[in-house]
Order: sequence, then structure tokens, then C-alpha cells
Amino acid sequence: MNNPFTSHPRSIGESYLQHLIYAISTALSLSLTCGILVIHGLLPFLFTRTVSNRLYKVVDEMEERAHVGRFGDSV
Repeated sequence: MNNPFTSHPRSIGESYLQHLIYAISTALSLSLTCGILVIHGLLPFLFTRTVSNRLYKVVDEMEERAHVGRFGDSV
């Protein structure tokens, strides 16, 4: 049977819980990055490279996961 809660995580070599933890941690990281971006917008002399560095890190992690052949479909 094709369980919608586990088929995608399985297709990328993860359990439901592993996938949930990764998704939540990425969402929290991006939320923090958004807050930093607002502060940078108000005070442009602060966090001049922080947001771009954090975004590059997220993209690099996702690309690494894709190159390992773990993405079976789009997120």
C-alpha cells in the first residue's frame, strides 16, 4: 500500500521521523534567516553577509542530498 506519509521519505532514504526533523530544522533555520534579513533591512550595516551565507548553506545541503540520489520527486 502506498502510504502518503512515508512514500516520499522512503524514496529519499529516510524514515518519516528523519524527514520531519530535517524539514522542521530547515524551516526554523530559514525563519531565523528571515528575522536577520528584517534586521539587516532596518540596519544595513549589520549582518552584511549573514543571510547570503545561511541561504548558500541551505542550498548546498539540499544539493548534496540531491546528488546522493535521495530526491525521488520534487519537494
